[in-house]
Amino acid sequence: MSSPQTGILFQPFRLKSLSLKNRVVMAPMTRSFAPGGIPGEPNVAYYRRRAEGGVGLILSEGTVIDRPASRNDPGIPFFHGDAALSGWRGVIEAVHRAGGRMGPQIWHTGSTISFQTEWVPEVPVESPSGLLAPDKPRGEAMSEEDIADTVAAFGRAARDAQRLGFDVVELHGAHGYLIDQFFWSGTNHRTDRFGGATLRERARFAAEVVRGVRAAVGPDFPVILRVSQWKQQDFGVRLAPTPDEMTDWLLPLVEAGVDVLHCSQRRFWEPEFPEIDGEAGLNFAGWAKKLTGAATISVGSVGLSGEFINAFAGESSTATRLDELVRRMEREEFDLIAVGRALLADPEWVAKVKAGEGALKGFTPDALRELV
Repeated sequence: MSSPQTGILFQPFRLKSLSLKNRVVMAPMTRSFAPGGIPGEPNVAYYRRRAEGGVGLILSEGTVIDRPASRNDPGIPFFHGDAALSGWRGVIEAVHRAGGRMGPQIWHTGSTISFQTEWVPEVPVESPSGLLAPDKPRGEAMSEEDIADTVAAFGRAARDAQRLGFDVVELHGAHGYLIDQFFWSGTNHRTDRFGGATLRERARFAAEVVRGVRAAVGPDFPVILRVSQWKQQDFGVRLAPTPDEMTDWLLPLVEAGVDVLHCSQRRFWEPEFPEIDGEAGLNFAGWAKKLTGAATISVGSVGLSGEFINAFAGESSTATRLDELVRRMEREEFDLIAVGRALLADPEWVAKVKAGEGALKGFTPDALRELV
């Protein structure tokens, strides 16, 4: 039995073909432990342990589509090619045997630079306008042919995920990576149909990706899209400073075929528009759900004292109470909660929370150095 304080986390959730035993999602976390881009037995065991520990839905680390320079770290896994897909088949089969559900996060890193390595690909990186950030050139602007090929590569990856037996697929449209670079006016200066003065116009690339994925997987396979206001290039960026602009951004993507919006913010308890509903107001996922009607996942420093971005600078975090999370879930602000570093450090985190027993571990940077 779950403890009375956290029982809301252990209610089942159903959407289309997806049936989850609880509301806890393992957040995608780049691990860079796939030599040559191929997941092996250590990766299989890493995900299996989270399924055995009771996670409702596991979302994989970012895994890249079949495009030149689609990754910015040599240890990032591919989601294309027979060897990599065979490795991922081993992952999902192990997760299913352990009673879990899982989806790959499908990714293209655009023109970003890795926090963890100075490695660069052998071919130029690509982005909407050849920019890493405003006024910071890096790589090449994508041609319309490049864009069409990229849309097709996302569709193939999603179809392969379904074919291998995964339960959902997530598209990474956040944190300043390729899809997000199209959203952001600071990195999208295009004058064709994939650019524009408004966020709705700059969301056309993402909408085409979503439509391509939906066509590839059919109507019943759940599609998740991860989005964020902030960028790794600039934490202060807000794509949509008002609810109306957020609607213009996100609603067309839901209409294109997104079932779940995975709304990333640095601290899940912070209100998105406090000027409208106060300091206890809806967070990003809450507003996204209200404005689009889609199911949402919230995420951001769940169960820990410090935010994730500081982990790359060597900062540790201690375990904290889950009262605020429970309060927001009980008022149905969002549907699912994604947990990152707490699950990275402790595969048994969900089981401990459910039982109300056992010390919850904090996070130390040591957890980034191996597949625990």
